[in-house]
Amino acid sequence: MRRLLLLAALCGVFGAMPASAQAITGGQPDGNGHPYVAYLDNGVFACSGTLLSPTVLITAAHCFSDSTSRFGVNSVTGAPIVRATFDPNLINTPRAKRVWSFGSYYFDPQFAIGSGGGLPGFDTHDVAVVIFTSQGCAVPPNQAGTNSCGPIPGSVTQNKYGALPAQGLVDTLPMGTGIDFVGFGVQNFVNGGGPCGGPCTPVPGDVFTRFFAPSTLIASNNSISGEFIKYHVNKGGVCFGDSGGPDLLGGTNIILADNSFVTNGQCNGVGYSYRIDTPQALSFITSTVAARGGSL
Repeated sequence: MRRLLLLAALCGVFGAMPASAQAITGGQPDGNGHPYVAYLDNGVFACSGTLLSPTVLITAAHCFSDSTSRFGVNSVTGAPIVRATFDPNLINTPRAKRVWSFGSYYFDPQFAIGSGGGLPGFDTHDVAVVIFTSQGCAVPPNQAGTNSCGPIPGSVTQNKYGALPAQGLVDTLPMGTGIDFVGFGVQNFVNGGGPCGGPCTPVPGDVFTRFFAPSTLIASNNSISGEFIKYHVNKGGVCFGDSGGPDLLGGTNIILADNSFVTNGQCNGVGYSYRIDTPQALSFITSTVAARGGSL
């Protein structure tokens, strides 16, 4: 197993999800605390993301950039189609009652994995946007529940949205600054791999409920600090399926970074998230939104 692990989807097809009711490790059910944080999938992989406006959602480039969406592509732009829901208790909502919004996925063309050696070159430009407009978007046939293309109604997120940070905000934050994690990924691990009288292999446990957990920033000035924030994940952290979800400035809706990777298979120790406050990230987001018909 790679020492560095992308926080991509735990399971692909939604039907393969476990039936348990219990995303964020060491956290608690979010309820309506962050109604603008979404579950996303392309029928193959699953991630989390943050709605910035009725037409724009931000997530990670590694989520869906290397797989073929089972929902097809935008007939005008050729972008993969993904679906999103803001249901905080998704795992317990019957399929016929789930509400899905379909949009077009655009990732930073400079995104790369393994472009260099070790931690510094593991991941770069890990940001993407989903644009919710009707142009070129079509709901695939035979989808259960309520499905649509186009802007997300304000009532879905209680007219609340995540917010882009000021450029360079992370560089002004001291060690220990509060960070709020929100996502739909793995919440815990259970022992598996045979009888526990001997070695047991921890395997992912509950998933697909929106969870929240507070943590703290590890302020650093290392070789990747210009692109990534580093944070503690021992008490409250992120794991598989939380990819693309927000690292919010504590107590606010301001997105400092989107979840990128952790350094071990149990999602503990420290983690890294791609900074949204850099000139490169902000430029990609604003230019792509403008070019693809979205609005911030």
